[in-house]
Amino acid sequence: MKAAVYKGDGVISVEDVLVPSIGPGELLVRVEACGVCHTDLKKVQYNLLPPPRVYGHETAGVVAQLGAGVDGFAVGDRVIVFHHIPCGDCFYCARKLYAQCAVYKKVGVTAGFEPAGGGFAQYVRVMDWIVARGVEKIPDGISFEVASFVEPVNTCLKAVEQLDAALGDVVVVMGQGPIGLIFTMLLQERGVSVIATDTIPGRLALARKCGAAEAVDPTSQNVAGLAKDRTGGRGADAVVVATAAKGLVEQAVECSRPGARILLFAQTSPTERIELSGASICVGERILFGSYSASVDVQKRSTELVFGGKIPLHLLISHRMPLESIQKAFELATRPTADSLKIVVTPNG
Repeated sequence: MKAAVYKGDGVISVEDVLVPSIGPGELLVRVEACGVCHTDLKKVQYNLLPPPRVYGHETAGVVAQLGAGVDGFAVGDRVIVFHHIPCGDCFYCARKLYAQCAVYKKVGVTAGFEPAGGGFAQYVRVMDWIVARGVEKIPDGISFEVASFVEPVNTCLKAVEQLDAALGDVVVVMGQGPIGLIFTMLLQERGVSVIATDTIPGRLALARKCGAAEAVDPTSQNVAGLAKDRTGGRGADAVVVATAAKGLVEQAVECSRPGARILLFAQTSPTERIELSGASICVGERILFGSYSASVDVQKRSTELVFGGKIPLHLLISHRMPLESIQKAFELATRPTADSLKIVVTPNG
């Protein structure tokens, strides 16, 4: 089969590799769509993990082969696959900190080499603990491309629940890339008034279409002033930092009210640094916290949102690219243009 193999030093090479063999309790899935996620881009750009690997974890496809003892699935089933599932029994699982669970950190989907998601390949092997709890069937009428959003919607939904914004709250969502727009959709659905920020006009227009009450360019408009205008002078009740641009966390503090919750969602590189006044957190009684990866607690809800068409995810797809164009897809996702947004790779289409 063909696979986009990470070779190190930022290099991705489409190569012929063996179709992975499966064992008891496992599935072989033919990949029909896999979204490009910025966590994978960072792993490649900053060489965060040793090569060789095949990345890609927003995976949707068709069951091609069943391992011995697999129940509940049949060859031909259309499915989405999570690549992390926690043990459910450890110290961190008991506290619902699933992304810190040792089993969760052990990736359970591979296209060969060290498991790394594998969605940028024609086939993936889904290991037994993922088959047991991390595979969901795609209903008829839902495209593979839309279905591939289940994992990123899950990660955002988990974060939204942690943010705990109340009906009528004003929340600033910084960055209106695919993840920021999903936050805008989910918060709007909960009756929250969203102020969306981005520097690309097309993304601001789409943010309004997705329910943002305001959508502004922070380089030309005073977001802190706007947030205060909308809240009687207090500032935003919460802020979602959905992009990793330098200085945004400091801006998030500036535009939030005392007692606000500030969510860091895109700060995943160990090289990133933040400098804040201690008093802005302590004296201002703000809560600064992170949310990372998916949660089994919202897995069913995330599938319902995607498969039920409750949020317009199809609006986010700007490019569909074959596996052979993976380098171009990564470059476009890293340096977006005025008309680029979510890029979906189609290894078999």
